[in-house]
This record gives sequence, structure tokens and C-alpha cells, in this order.
Amino acid sequence: MLPICFAAFVLSACCLTKGSCISHNELKELKTEFAINLYQHMAEAENRTSLVVSPASVAVSLELLQFGAQGNTFTELRDALGYSIHDQSVQDFLHVVYEGATGSSSQGTTVQQACSLFVQAGVQLSPRFVAHTVRWVNSSLQQANFSDPNATATQIQEWITSNIGDGDVHSMPLEMAASPLNQVAVVSTTYFKSRWQKKFSFMDTQILPFTTAEGSTLKVPTMHHTAEVNYGQFQTASLEPFSVVELPYIGEKISMFVVLPGHKRTLLSQIESHLSAKAITLWANSLKRMRMDIFLPRFSIQNHFDLKTAFSALGITDIFDPINADFRGISEQGSLYVSEAIHKAKIEVTEGGTKASGTTAMVLLKRSRTPIFKADRPFTFFLRQANTGSVLFIGRVTNPS
Repeated sequence: MLPICFAAFVLSACCLTKGSCISHNELKELKTEFAINLYQHMAEAENRTSLVVSPASVAVSLELLQFGAQGNTFTELRDALGYSIHDQSVQDFLHVVYEGATGSSSQGTTVQQACSLFVQAGVQLSPRFVAHTVRWVNSSLQQANFSDPNATATQIQEWITSNIGDGDVHSMPLEMAASPLNQVAVVSTTYFKSRWQKKFSFMDTQILPFTTAEGSTLKVPTMHHTAEVNYGQFQTASLEPFSVVELPYIGEKISMFVVLPGHKRTLLSQIESHLSAKAITLWANSLKRMRMDIFLPRFSIQNHFDLKTAFSALGITDIFDPINADFRGISEQGSLYVSEAIHKAKIEVTEGGTKASGTTAMVLLKRSRTPIFKADRPFTFFLRQANTGSVLFIGRVTNPS
């Protein structure tokens, strides 16, 4: 059975009574930095548990909201993402990113992103905002009846399911998104499904020990193969060693990078605290091709998050404030604000492949021997597009079982 990874992000806006040019390389770095910042804030809240996040899904919705935000609300969204969606160079770059990640299906790899606005019948939207929406990342506008929460929740759920590829998705918690007070709901999804460039054989999977962060030992199904891969050994500025291996999917346009602490005594958080866009670029450019034994546990992770805490840590607060939120660029009718920010992501990694509904000094170490990469302790992973550097999914495995 192939693995699965998807993510859905829901924002619902409730109606109240009224009371310069950036280079593509810089944008790649800003997109990656947002992905890492979002992940680190969400990882803090989850302590040591396994988790997976889709920064790509979250960013799409925040970009769309930026089109309709004004004043300080716009400033907070711009500062959190690191770029203004009104900058033509930003739009050009993002269209390239999303064209490569929307409905592309070749050589057994599928990457799909979609975004939809569910709008209460009768709400007058800004024509300019509508024009931006229909051109943005496989976006659409749908009329909804929020006075019938059950019907609206079903409508949104059906849209999510239709954009998660094979429909392998558990229900999103949409009760608040379908409140009768709501006027607009923004929903985005990111879906990824692919086979490994070189599959792991089921015959080679063994039950092997995995040491958790607490020091206990579990027996888990661990995949194994010998392959030519990109691999490197590094150390953080505080001299904690770790290794990185790149496992490409078929077509080699997207890879899973696995980041493994060098010692079982090293906490994964000690490595993750040094994550940065520059570090990831350094790893990707510094890995060396070599033949080695790869041991990777099978794992499946599913998470549901309330994004309000993470957004607050990123400086996004006005959107949730009924008084301060300024979405007059979406509609002049009443005051719109975001009532809920929900994120759900899932990833499953098996022998066949994967299905998924500041600057740190990193020093490349010289290799003294051909190593074995054995993920038998907590590790971080991220799925990255080679041409754009976009991080589709990022997470960690602390307990594969």
C-alpha cells in the first residue's frame, strides 16, 4: 500500500456590525524560512510528539488573505510571510512554484494544491479581490449558506476530499468554519503522492529497535535497501553532529530529506533549533553521492492543529481581532475577521513511496568511511521541490509505532 500525505487549512471570516522587487533566490529563502518558523512554533507546542505540517498549504491561504487585507492586518501577513503578494516579482515567482505543484502528475508523482473561498450568498465581494482569487493557485469561489452549518460543513468537506487525490481523508473539524455567523471561509489543500526513485523491498523490512527520546526501546518495522544516495555529515555551531540523507521520489523533482542526530544522547530539538533556510540550502548543495545502506522505519503521522498560537508567535494577531482586522479588500460589507485557523496534515511512508493528504554556522565534516544511515532514533524530515526549494511538508518522527 502506498503512503499518503495531505494538508488542509481552513480560515473562516465572520461578519460583525461596523463599530519592491525580490529576486527568485531571495524568495526561495523567504518561503523556506516561513516553513521552518511555522514548524518550529508548532513543534514547541507539541513537545516531543511526532508531527507533520504542510507550510505550503498554510502559505497559500495567507497569500490569498493578503490580497484582501489592508492597514496593519496586511503588514502582519506580509511580515510573517516575508513578502508582499502585491509585488509583481513575487507573483511571477509564486506562479512558477504553484504551476509546478498544481495538478502535476508525471512518472508516478502527483503534487496538487488548491484553494477555495466559500462565500455567504449575498455578500458583495470586491471585484479586484475576485479577480485575484480566480487566478491564484487553482483557486475557486463557491457560494455557501452558513445559516445551514451542517450543509456548509458537508460542502467544504466534499471540496477538501475532491482535492486530496484519492479521497483518503478523515473529516476536518469544520463545526466553527460552518457557524451561522460566518460570511467567508478560505480553505486550501496540498496533496502529494509518489513512489521512491528506488523502492524499498518488503522482503528486506525487518523488526529492529528504535530508541525514543525518553530512552525506551521499541521494536518497529524498519525498511532497508542499499542505494546510491546524496549524503552528508554536519555539525551545528554548538558542535552537535548530525547527518542528512536525500531520498528522491521518482522523477527526482521532489525528495525527502531525513535529518538524524549523530548520537542517541543528542536531543532532536538540539538539531532542530539550528534549522534555517540557509542551512537547508547548504545541505542540499553539499551532499555527496555515495552507495550506502539505508534503514528507515515505516511511519504514519496525522495531526490537527489550531493555528492561532503559531500565528500569534509569527506576529499575526489582527486577523483574529473583531475590532482590528481589516479585510475591506475582500468586502466593504461589515467587518470581516478570522474566527478559526485550522490545519490538518497526514503522511504515510512505506516501502513503495510516500503519500501525504538566524543564520547558523553549519560545517561539513569529512567522511572517514562509508557510513550506514540508520534512523533508529528520533529524526526530522522534509519534502522539498528541487527547482523551487519549496518545502511541501515538514515534520519529525519520535515514535514510528
